[in-house]
Amino acid sequence: MTSAPARAPEQTGAASPRHSAWGTTWLLLAFMLVNFADKTVMGLAAGPIRAELGLTRGEFGTAQSAFFALFSLAALGVSFLTRRIRTTVLLLAMALLWSVAQLPMLIGAAGFGTLIATRVLLGAAEGPAVPVAVHHLHGWFGQKERTLPTAVLLVGAAAGVAVSAPLLTLVIDCWGWRWAFGIVGFAGLGWSGFWIVRSKEGPFAPPLVKRASSVLDPSAVPYRRILLSGTWLTAAFGAFAAYWMLSAGLTWAPDYLQKVTGLSLEQSGAVVTGAAIGNGVVLLTHGLLARRAAERGTARPRLAAGAGGGLVMCVAAVSIAAFAQVDAVGVKIALMVGPMALTNVILTISQTACARITPPSQRGVALGALAFVYALAGILSPMVTGRLVDGAATTAAGYRTAYLLMAALVAVAGVLAAFLLRPERDAARLGVAETTTASVLSPAH
Repeated sequence: MTSAPARAPEQTGAASPRHSAWGTTWLLLAFMLVNFADKTVMGLAAGPIRAELGLTRGEFGTAQSAFFALFSLAALGVSFLTRRIRTTVLLLAMALLWSVAQLPMLIGAAGFGTLIATRVLLGAAEGPAVPVAVHHLHGWFGQKERTLPTAVLLVGAAAGVAVSAPLLTLVIDCWGWRWAFGIVGFAGLGWSGFWIVRSKEGPFAPPLVKRASSVLDPSAVPYRRILLSGTWLTAAFGAFAAYWMLSAGLTWAPDYLQKVTGLSLEQSGAVVTGAAIGNGVVLLTHGLLARRAAERGTARPRLAAGAGGGLVMCVAAVSIAAFAQVDAVGVKIALMVGPMALTNVILTISQTACARITPPSQRGVALGALAFVYALAGILSPMVTGRLVDGAATTAAGYRTAYLLMAALVAVAGVLAAFLLRPERDAARLGVAETTTASVLSPAH
C-alpha cells in the first residue's frame, strides 16, 4: 500500500526543513562548546590544582587520563542505544550527567580522589557526545550536505576552548580553580533546559528498533564489513592521531607555554584561545569548500577525503615537528594558530566518511565505534606526555620528545589517508546508497 506523499512545509505551516536543520546545528554547536569547555578546565587550572593537591606531572596526567577511563566504552555502548532510544533523549541525559559531575569540585574538601572519580563520571557522560550528536545531525541533512554542518558541529570544540580559555582563566584568577568546574557545570544545566524546549528528530532519522525480534533494515550491512573496510580503519586511525594532539594540547599546552616559553598564565591562555580560533577557521573553511564543490557538482571524493586529506595531515605533521624544534616563541605561536590546526580536518572527514559507508540505521553504531578508537588517544596522550616530561633531563627536552611523537602519528595518518580513505568506493562495495535531500519530500512507498 502506498502512503500519502509528504507535504511541503508551506502546506503544513511547519518550519522549513532547512530552517529546522540549521537551528538544530546551532544548538548542537552550543552543546559541543560546553562539552569542550569541560575538557579545557583541567589544562587551564593545571598549575593551581597541582600546587594545592601536591601532584607531580605524571599524577596530574593520570588524573586527566581518568576522564577517558570509561569514555571509549560509553561511546560504543551508548551508540547501540541509538537504535532504540531517540537521540534527543540521549543527548539530554548526557548533558545533565556531565554537568552534575562537575559540581562536587566546588566543595573545599574535595581532593585528588574526588577529582579522579568526577573525571571518570564526566568521561562516561561525554564519551558518546560526538557520535550521538553527529548521528542526530545527519538525521537533518542529505549525504552531500553533511560536510559543512558536521564541520560547524566540530567547531564547537574549537569555540569551547576559545570562549572558555579567557573566561575560565579570569575565574581561576578571581575565584580559584574550583569555581572553574562550577561555571562549566552550570552552563551545561542551562543548555539542557533549552534542549528540552527546542529539540526534535530530523526527517532523515532512521526508525527505532522497538523489539529484539523486529525486522532489521533490509539495507543493513554486517558490522564486520564496515569496521574492517579501508575507509573506516583509516578514518579511525586519523581521528586517533588528531585526538592525541587535541588531548595533549588541552592538558599540557598551558603548562608548556608557561614552563618552556616563559609566558604568563594570561598570555598562555591567549595563545590557547588563538590556537582554538585557528582550529575553528580550518574546520569551517574545509566545510565551506566541500559544500561549494558539492553544489557545483565538482566534488572529487578521492581528492577531498583521500589524497587531499592525507596531504593536509602531512603538512600538519611537518608543522608539529618544527614546533618541537624551534626556539623562537613567535614562530611557535604562529605554528600553533596556523598550520598545526590543519590536523583537525581529519575529524570532519572521518565522521562524514564513516557515515557514507554505513546505512542510516547503523550509523550511530559505526560512529560510536569510531569514537571508541579515537578516545583511546585521550587515555594515552595526557599520561604518556606527562611521563615523558617527568622522565626527561629537562622539561623542554621532555616536551620536545612528546611533540615529535605527535608529529609521527599525524604523518602516518596522512600517508594512510592518501592511499586507503575511499568512502565512495567502499560505499559502492558495501551496497550503501547515497542519501539525498530530495528524498525527504518524496512520496513514501
